[in-house]
Amino acid sequence: MSKVNTAPIKWAQRSDSLYITIALADVKEESIDLADESLKFKGKSENKEYEVDIAFLKPVDAEGSTYKVLPRSVQMHVMKKEKDEEEFWPRLLKDKALEKNQVKVDWDRYVDEDEEEGGFDTSNLDGGMGMGGGGMPGMGGMGGMDMASMMGGMGGMGGMGGMGGAGGPGGMDMEALMKQMGDMGGGAGMDGPDSDDSDDDDLPDLEES
Repeated sequence: MSKVNTAPIKWAQRSDSLYITIALADVKEESIDLADESLKFKGKSENKEYEVDIAFLKPVDAEGSTYKVLPRSVQMHVMKKEKDEEEFWPRLLKDKALEKNQVKVDWDRYVDEDEEEGGFDTSNLDGGMGMGGGGMPGMGGMGGMDMASMMGGMGGMGGMGGMGGAGGPGGMDMEALMKQMGDMGGGAGMDGPDSDDSDDDDLPDLEES
């Protein structure tokens, strides 16, 4: 039986959630079991078997969490259960010794508790798998982005609407343009067919002048 290795973990947090990364590339045959108090993972990377079996310091909301297997890692956005507290955890695991050996801080996503300005960028998890059948966290953020693009689209439509609204005056402008062309002489021939219908009174004056 092949040896099972312990997968390295990186983590960062916000007041309402955790971002956990299992730092293995090209993971295959993965099995991820997130419960409110623990995380169990098994998978293969570079033909080696890895596993994670950890107990969280505090309960999490497995139903509202999501994960995605990416080319260079497995990433999870795990929601904290006790959101009313809105405080940072002193560590990720109940077991301090295990945390020292297996868990590192994800400095790319780390923020100090006093400097927190918003949630995680969960764009990497678009299309990710829900854990426990819950909705994907981060959809709210994505919804905001969609709304922004929709508003942008509406703004563009508004601009077009303005142009459309100017369509009426646009017709008048065309008549003025045609008259100017008539003044220049170059457009007189072009105006011939229209002059029979709409500009009978104007064009003779132009020709006389």
